[in-house]
Amino acid sequence: MGERCTSGCRTRDHTSYGECLKDKGVKTYLASPSKGLDGTTQKKWDRELSEYRDARRQGVAPDGTTHAKVEKAMKLSDMRGAAYGRDFNVATPVGE
Repeated sequence: MGERCTSGCRTRDHTSYGECLKDKGVKTYLASPSKGLDGTTQKKWDRELSEYRDARRQGVAPDGTTHAKVEKAMKLSDMRGAAYGRDFNVATPVGE
């Protein structure tokens, strides 16, 4: 029976490799969409926060942490040659 177990199995009595892993509590990386856990979403969020941190290190202060807001702030900074949010801002149109 033990030939189907993982090398670190303590009991070595599982009928399949999958049963052994399940008994150990091994799970996939954030793969429970019904609970709102998704590895792709997590990676996107981490990437956006990394982009935001990079912009802040350059002195740019985006209006938010999303990719679109960071990209907008960086483009405006490049066009003006000054740091958005620190050296200048864009006014919000009246009525918004």
